[in-house]
Amino acid sequence: MLRMFCGFDEREAIGFHVFVASCLHKASIPVTFSPLKVNNAQQGSNAFTASRFLVPYLCGYKGKAVFADAADMVCTADLAQLNAQLQGVTGAVAVIQHQYKTRNKVKYIGTEMESPNLDYERKNWASLMLINCEHPAWQAVTPESINTWDMLDLLQFKFLADAEIEPAPNEWNRLVDEGQEVMGAKILHWTAGIPAFDHYKDAPAANIWRLEHARTTYPLPTL
Repeated sequence: MLRMFCGFDEREAIGFHVFVASCLHKASIPVTFSPLKVNNAQQGSNAFTASRFLVPYLCGYKGKAVFADAADMVCTADLAQLNAQLQGVTGAVAVIQHQYKTRNKVKYIGTEMESPNLDYERKNWASLMLINCEHPAWQAVTPESINTWDMLDLLQFKFLADAEIEPAPNEWNRLVDEGQEVMGAKILHWTAGIPAFDHYKDAPAANIWRLEHARTTYPLPTL
């Protein structure tokens, strides 16, 4: 069974549900989905930004799990494939190690989350994480400790040694609105805003998002 932890923010709740449904439509293995949210979101930030790093703590530092931003993603492949990648992780975490400067200087345009989209080292590495919860490096990450750390330090994995961060195949976190290839992507990621938002309705691969949305919201028959 794959344990999947997903970011949840009510301001883009439809994105969360579309992502989960897109996973379930294709999964050939049992998958559990746990939404993550805290109630201290600020303008331009997601409600789950820091809580993603508590996945090992929530799992009792046992086994392995995946974190995905989820709310701005769609899955196009069988999660059994991602689970196979997860089982091979021996370090603390495996991530897609993006190296880019954003082409979207403002994100969430036209929504209450609108804000500057800042560049920083290891940007979007933490948006899809294959986590080895049993690695000893995670023992220092607790609800108390993350409140003392700078958010960028967390997002850049400053609490881990470089050797504890493994690479993951990039098709599992394609930043399609940053010019990354749509073809072959197993998880599509709209980093600046999902196609549900009017400003992003014509974003790359928006047709795929709308297809998954239509499948998710298919009306039930009237009884």
